[in-house]
Amino acid sequence: MKIRVYYEDTDAGGIVYHTNYIKYCERARSELFFEKNSTPTDGKNSGFVVRNIDANFIGMASLGDIVEVKTKLIKKRATSILLKQFIILKDKIIFDMNILLVFVRDGKPAKIPQYLSEIIIPKESLCQKKP
Repeated sequence: MKIRVYYEDTDAGGIVYHTNYIKYCERARSELFFEKNSTPTDGKNSGFVVRNIDANFIGMASLGDIVEVKTKLIKKRATSILLKQFIILKDKIIFDMNILLVFVRDGKPAKIPQYLSEIIIPKESLCQKKP
């Protein structure tokens, strides 16, 4: 998913504010569902929640830049998935993070429904070597 950096995304120096990299990754994960006319939920009181994030700020983006977010599956379990997400600017990784998502129903971990699993884990992500 490609994202343009707007003025609202930057600090006073015109550089993307650090939390916005995480927001860009969230948008890319959400877009996986929206592209399939779905949402990351399975009815009321369910959905994916963040359990852990390990973020690495490697470079920076600035006002007007177009960055690309890519997602790769690291590990899948019955109730959780571990993803690696990359933000790329001009063919260079400027941010990456590992994110552990747990599927919950009524506030408790629950098995990820098959149809949601197939949306968030595209088959091509299973064999990607590079972002």
